[in-house]
Amino acid sequence: MKKILLTFFVALLASAAGAAPLPEAQRIPVDVRRTTFIVKDADTSLALYRDALGMQVVYDQVLEAGDPAEPAGYKKRRLVLLRANDDFIGVLGLLQYFAPLKPEHKERFDVPVPGDPIVVINAANLEQIWPRVAAVPGLQVIDEPERIEYPRAGGGTIAVIQSMVRDPNGYWIEINKILDAAAGTEKTASQNSERAVRKP
Repeated sequence: MKKILLTFFVALLASAAGAAPLPEAQRIPVDVRRTTFIVKDADTSLALYRDALGMQVVYDQVLEAGDPAEPAGYKKRRLVLLRANDDFIGVLGLLQYFAPLKPEHKERFDVPVPGDPIVVINAANLEQIWPRVAAVPGLQVIDEPERIEYPRAGGGTIAVIQSMVRDPNGYWIEINKILDAAAGTEKTASQNSERAVRKP
């Protein structure tokens, strides 16, 4: 299918921001701690996020509430938490319901639509892990890794290798590797004046 590029421009710039914590004077009392995916099978999802991408499991528990003899009020689910390089922000949760079972979405579109989350994951070893990612059962490869250049606010471009997949539950996952200086750093237009140009 046609590359889904400009749709992800804002998400890309967010992912390209520097990883260093902000100075204390610029901090606010809010952090985006975790994104939790409701999944059909946690083990299937772990094949992507733990085994292929290399995220670390920091929590894996079956949670129960209520009396199993009273199905109407009984809840049982498995919650798995995975981290990349921080154990407080950017954590990914996988939540599998055993009781009550949850219905699946009936509509699936070929492009992201309002209501669809897009999770951007930066992988410095994208080329090395890509064969494992593409081989995950139930995963759909939308775009294989390709070098893309996006316009920089101060002139020039931000270069990344970008790929797009839908995980076994249908979530849109952009996996990229930043090749250039992060958004917000200075780079003059004379250094690189091309804008949003695909490179082989």
